Amino acid sequence: QVQLVESGGGLVQAGGSLRLSCVASGSDFSRHDMGWYRQAPGKRREFITRITSGGSTLYDVSVKGRFTISRDNAKNTVYLEMNSLKPEDTAVYYCNVIAPTPNPWGQGTQVTVSS
Repeated sequence: QVQLVESGGGLVQAGGSLRLSCVASGSDFSRHDMGWYRQAPGKRREFITRITSGGSTLYDVSVKGRFTISRDNAKNTVYLEMNSLKPEDTAVYYCNVIAPTPNPWGQGTQVTVSS
């Protein structure tokens, strides 16, 4: 299992930016595809973006062009740069390993965007 700790959330006005970080445990981080997800109040957790071990990225249409995922394998960290934030981006944000075997979720980090 990979333990995950997300951070960097906060309260921001619409149009603002935040950078989230996710630190993963273990020595084989560079081999994992990693994803970011979010869960808004009263809604299911949803996928928003992923980055493969080779650095290939994919974005949900809701965040494409505004959010950027990146990784630093030397720091066992995956990042989510969020720009042009909207009130509908308000949610708890989680990262996780993308793998056939489910991995436990971390505690997430709250992002609140005010209008």
